[in-house]
Amino acid sequence: MRQDVSGWKTRLTDELIAENTASGIWRNLTLADQLAEVLAQNPEKVLFVEDAHRLTAAEIDRQARALASALQKRGLETGDVVSFELPNWPETVVIDLACTMLGLVCNPIIPIYRDAEVSYILRDAGTKAVFIPTSFRNFDYAEMIARHRENLPDLEHVITVRGETEGATGFEALLAEGDPESLRLPDVDPNAVKLIMYTSGTTGRPKGVLHSHNTIDTEIQAISKFLSLGASDVILMPSPVSHITGYLYGIQMPFTLNAPAVFMETWNAVGAADLIDEYGVTFTIAATVFLQELTDFAENNARSLPSLRYFPSGGAPVPPEVIYSAHKAFAQCVCSRVYGSTEAPTVTLGVNSRDEEQLGATTEGYIVGHEVRIVDPEGHDVAAGEKGEILSRGPEMCLGYASDEHNAEAFEDDGFFHTGDLATITADGAMVITGRAKDLIIRGGENISPREVEDALHEHPAIHEAAVVAMPHPRMGETGCAYLVLNEGAELAFDDLIAFLGETGMAKQKYPERIEIIEAFPRTAAGKIRKNLLRDEIAGKVAKEAADKGATP
Repeated sequence: MRQDVSGWKTRLTDELIAENTASGIWRNLTLADQLAEVLAQNPEKVLFVEDAHRLTAAEIDRQARALASALQKRGLETGDVVSFELPNWPETVVIDLACTMLGLVCNPIIPIYRDAEVSYILRDAGTKAVFIPTSFRNFDYAEMIARHRENLPDLEHVITVRGETEGATGFEALLAEGDPESLRLPDVDPNAVKLIMYTSGTTGRPKGVLHSHNTIDTEIQAISKFLSLGASDVILMPSPVSHITGYLYGIQMPFTLNAPAVFMETWNAVGAADLIDEYGVTFTIAATVFLQELTDFAENNARSLPSLRYFPSGGAPVPPEVIYSAHKAFAQCVCSRVYGSTEAPTVTLGVNSRDEEQLGATTEGYIVGHEVRIVDPEGHDVAAGEKGEILSRGPEMCLGYASDEHNAEAFEDDGFFHTGDLATITADGAMVITGRAKDLIIRGGENISPREVEDALHEHPAIHEAAVVAMPHPRMGETGCAYLVLNEGAELAFDDLIAFLGETGMAKQKYPERIEIIEAFPRTAAGKIRKNLLRDEIAGKVAKEAADKGATP
């Protein structure tokens, strides 16, 4: 472990730094270095678009330097943490760049988080300054911070963006405090912690994931090369920039490619399609629901979105039919499943050609930039084609967690990270996710993968989306319950569903023994279905029904 200037311990070693530097995979460039390169080429190039807002490279540089100067005047030093809980607004880019210039640690927080999550994150990260809206979507962020201020001893500065309130400094006023001429830029170590991002916390407290300038840059280099992205591309970013996907490809990638990003504050398929056509968007990346809804809109409105070249999708299961339908709807877009996490942003990168449509639809695609092991519960490598837990390591892997305890649980001594996800590797070298270890349904001692059942359910014409979770059973221990969102106007009886599954050839033991029809799934901000909530809900229902039955004469 290595002591970072931020105070956290990281998994870096001199050997690892030397190896990745010598290979050239770590370029030792910060985002400020990349901005300087963009400025040298074309300072007036528009790099960020959000509604009527347009930010050129020169304007971004001006604002970032003013903000960095103001933060420096207020006493922030290398290694201090700056948080922002903001929508997809270009101000997030300015904040991130100012942090990079000063060697501060940036901490994006997803805007849907409220008192419990935000107070925990600010306290755990030791945040010195936080940027928030005064209000957004009818929620008062300033009041929320005020409620917890006395329990946040490290928090010295609250800055409101696009509004002002008592007890905080407005963003524009803070910029006016800055004096770029007096800005003293420190030497920033590209291997220092640049980002702390908290996982979505579907189980337990969120974990603070630590990334460096180099690990982030390596990820963006990998996907850019795999998809042949460059300065002629245009990025659409509907994913929250406070989530790893939006942060990497919305805030960071434009500087790496010298290519503009179009921000969406709020997702809707109609607006996305209009932006794609208006700006000639070529690349986007988002969770399954985004791809599914854009595909449905394109199909129903004969909008083939001819400029769109790539739409990798992940974060939640992507049924094969979603990929096939997208390829029918879009003129040239290559769509595929990908797999990654906050800790290891993309272990697989799908496919980069429509010629490999089936591979992109039925697997998570090719492993790029990672070493991967598939192991059994005892940690032994499984035979080729067999299922096991994914262990991964590579130059884009995070530096570890803020908590030593979390590091001890997740990382092997040789650097391999326990993802907690289950997969197989095909003969083509592609990965197929079969579920999470904790998502397994153990029915009478037999392991059932929910993913396999979900893929079959998604083929039913009445089903829009399905999630299968473990349900308590008095004799078998667990059986499956299928939560279903149906297509508009559709109906589905349990017996009809079982008859449909009978035609798939699937073993009967895998059939769900109950269905629950719901309007929408509970999701994390990254778009993942919160199966823990569904498991808790069905367990509660089963317990109540058992109690009621026992009370009935």
